[in-house]
Amino acid sequence: MRIFVRTFISVAVLSLLALVVTNSAGAFAGPGWPQWRGPSGQGVSEEKNLPISWNTVTNIKWKAAIPGRGHSSPIVLGNRIFLTTAIEGEAVPGAAAVKHMDGDKEFLHPDSIGADHKHQFQVIALDRKTGKIVWSQTAFDGTPYDNRHRKSSYAASTPATDGTNVYAFFGTEGLYAYSMDGKLKWKADLGKLGTVGMGTGTSPIIYRDLVIVQCDEENGASSFIVAVNKNTGKEAWRTPRKVQVSWSTPLLIQTAKRAELITSGTEFVIAYDPATGQELWRHNGVKSNAIPSPVANNGVVFISAGFPAKIAMAITLGGTGDLADTVLWKYEKGTAYVPSPILYGDYLYLTSDRGVLTCLDAKTGEVKYEGGRVPVPASFTASPVAFDGKILLTSEDGDTFIVKAGPKHEILGTNSVGEPVYASPAVADGNIFIRGERNLYCIGS
Repeated sequence: MRIFVRTFISVAVLSLLALVVTNSAGAFAGPGWPQWRGPSGQGVSEEKNLPISWNTVTNIKWKAAIPGRGHSSPIVLGNRIFLTTAIEGEAVPGAAAVKHMDGDKEFLHPDSIGADHKHQFQVIALDRKTGKIVWSQTAFDGTPYDNRHRKSSYAASTPATDGTNVYAFFGTEGLYAYSMDGKLKWKADLGKLGTVGMGTGTSPIIYRDLVIVQCDEENGASSFIVAVNKNTGKEAWRTPRKVQVSWSTPLLIQTAKRAELITSGTEFVIAYDPATGQELWRHNGVKSNAIPSPVANNGVVFISAGFPAKIAMAITLGGTGDLADTVLWKYEKGTAYVPSPILYGDYLYLTSDRGVLTCLDAKTGEVKYEGGRVPVPASFTASPVAFDGKILLTSEDGDTFIVKAGPKHEILGTNSVGEPVYASPAVADGNIFIRGERNLYCIGS
């Protein structure tokens, strides 16, 4: 078992309106932030005139206490915000995680915890204007199948919404659909998913009448990607994939001739037809833990990973069969273990886990700058977001650094919510939503 898990897990650790060649394949039309990394699935907002200065008092419209522990990002549509959380209860005598094997020896990650306690996994809806909790539903109540990393959460997968239902994924404990008013519509059991005791990070995405989830398992032979009907929860297709456990969310894009669902993986980067699950093409993988999500534009997808090897590579979309290692360009430093890259305008921005920025020309891979630093020492788990010529980097300390987009590194400001942050921000309706360790913040002018 060749697993590269280091000392923490993806928080995210998860495209429906993206400008790739034309629009993305998702057919979602409307304002908001409906899934992991927003409308495009790439962390970019078209909004302008958003606040770029705040603190624990200034420009905080409201903050709402969220029970339990969750690293999933908030999603926003209309007057509703949705997120997930995991509430730990008492220890359960005799309860334990599924056993993990490395060859003929049992493997237990030293930072693997949680399955010996009772948990409630919840889906929560809040009023966007006030932050008041409108409804809360318990999806799962019991002892989990596997452990999680002590730094992570059982609620690490970001939900998705199509405006009719909200879809939340909790790994082995199931995929759930709730109506906008909190009624359980269906639950789908996708199978037992071993994660080396690190937990689940991939988020569901929506394509037409399908909810698609990448389900990579630790032994590789049991990994798969699956689609269920979003109205009934019945399985529409399931495609095996010989890729070991990952925490990356697929990217749904539209090329000039077809929709492609791009998945990152240690052994392979694979593109699928999202309607049928048929493999379209594959490419050599990242040879590292596959945690960051892909980004794409202008017929090119960018894949990255940060441990044990650092790599960012550009692959042309629209191919067929085994593409081996036919990359447009590679860059082999500056990448993060957890945060996803961001593609904004003509440039691809990579951030290390310590917030060191690299800016590359997306077409050529030419380095525009390296070593761009934030003003104070920091660690990063959240993925960046971009809007109106700016990139937001939010650290685990709760500081958000405003970086000017473009080929010259410049920090425009530093803001804080005063508590740790592990979830990626959301941008919607003139506001920035940041989920802290204890509270959800609505930041607006």
